[in-house]
Amino acid sequence: MALHRRRDGGKRPIRFWRRRFALTIFSLSLLSLIYVSFFGVNFPFRGLHHAQVNQGTTTIEIVKRKWRYAHDHLATNIYNYGKVKDSHFVVDEGFHSSTTFPKLNLHYNNERKASHRRTDGDTPTMMSLNKNKWKSDLAKPSKSKSRKRHLPCEVDFKETIDDLVEPESYMNYTKFSLSYVTKEEKSDENFLFEPRFGGHQTLEEREASYFARNQTLHCGFVKGPDGYPSSGFDLNERDRAYMATCRVVVSSCIFGSSDFLRRPTSKMIGTFSKSNVCFVMFLDELTMKKLSSEGQVPDDQGNIGLWRIVLVKNLPYIDMRRTGKVPKFLSHRLFPSARYSIWLDSKLRLQTDPMVILEYFLWRKRSEYAISNHYDRHCVWEEVLQNKRLNKYSHIAIDEQFQFYQSDGLIKFNESDEDAPLPSYVPEGSFIVRAHTPMSNLFSCLWFNEVDRFTSRDQLSFAYTFLKLRRMNPGKQFALNMFKDCERRAIAKLFHHRVETSPSPPAF
Repeated sequence: MALHRRRDGGKRPIRFWRRRFALTIFSLSLLSLIYVSFFGVNFPFRGLHHAQVNQGTTTIEIVKRKWRYAHDHLATNIYNYGKVKDSHFVVDEGFHSSTTFPKLNLHYNNERKASHRRTDGDTPTMMSLNKNKWKSDLAKPSKSKSRKRHLPCEVDFKETIDDLVEPESYMNYTKFSLSYVTKEEKSDENFLFEPRFGGHQTLEEREASYFARNQTLHCGFVKGPDGYPSSGFDLNERDRAYMATCRVVVSSCIFGSSDFLRRPTSKMIGTFSKSNVCFVMFLDELTMKKLSSEGQVPDDQGNIGLWRIVLVKNLPYIDMRRTGKVPKFLSHRLFPSARYSIWLDSKLRLQTDPMVILEYFLWRKRSEYAISNHYDRHCVWEEVLQNKRLNKYSHIAIDEQFQFYQSDGLIKFNESDEDAPLPSYVPEGSFIVRAHTPMSNLFSCLWFNEVDRFTSRDQLSFAYTFLKLRRMNPGKQFALNMFKDCERRAIAKLFHHRVETSPSPPAF
């Protein structure tokens, strides 16, 4: 047996030292296990600069987020993307200062039948990832906490529309003429030019677009030079012709097969609205295929129940949420003859007559734009934290947008301020009622351009867009009615989405 000689001349077997070494390793392992049990394994790196609202980031989160992060155009769009060499534009024929508009007669006439009468019936950015794979523990609601219940409240709607008439001089709002950039030419300096649906708006052009005056601005649907591919949101001529006839519109969309098709409650929609209001549902090919497999196929007129199905090809963004902002914000571009439009998120089922909605939220309130406040949050700072806590979008992208807005004057919402321009700075944007006035159209273009330039989380850009438009146009009224969320819940029934839409890039 091998021996080890001690200093005092004695000898100990090597087996003794092996046992002592094993005991030491076991003790250290046990202590490490106890430490991990009490303190966990997350070691926050707080040296990363993620703006004032960012929280500690773990090593695991950083690795996951860096692997998945791909933001398709934020970084390049924040800076000057190059001057447009030549722009072509189309004039908004809806409301010009020199034009007198006929009153919209909404009396129902049994002999008046619309040609499009319906049958009754009930932008991730670069990668499509499974959001559940990288959702942090912070996103999981605590089982011990009971969720708040948000219920509808009583709304004083008119019981009938038989004698409903658009008020005299309702459209006497701020008057100016808007034209839109529809085509961009490649500049000599920009060798990597690629057509974009939102165009290549520079920061100087962005700043000038906030003035309520006769102007030509970017507002989606921008094409590239001749020979370049379409920038997206392609519709067939039959659908375009139908949409050009609409005067009052209810619209919604489903992209990426993210939802079920929820038909308006037919018994709650009056005969006049069924004959004279356009109910338009925008779908992409994936959603159309899914609905067809479930037995929901458009009839010969292209309808499924009250919904007129409009197929959109060549979606302009990889992020389905960002693509959904096109019909949400740009109804005045899609329906050039419309005087009014109502936006309905696909998670809602309409259960109120559209004409009653117009009377209550616009005519009675003397408003040209109506949207509800958020059911829980009222300050953009809170919304930023919530979006990051639930990993709704890239933390870096959110921080860049938020820092940009703060540097341009965005301030916190003060509930105690009686002179606050809005009752909340965070909207619940699933339901929007609009008159297609110049200020309403301008605000919609500006809000869309913010979503196109920054993140697709439109609740982050709403207050900034409204406050900047108001600040840069003193004396020019924009009558925005921000109503209570409980009223929104009385208008439509809320459902959960079928699945999560394609996830946005995670935070890091």
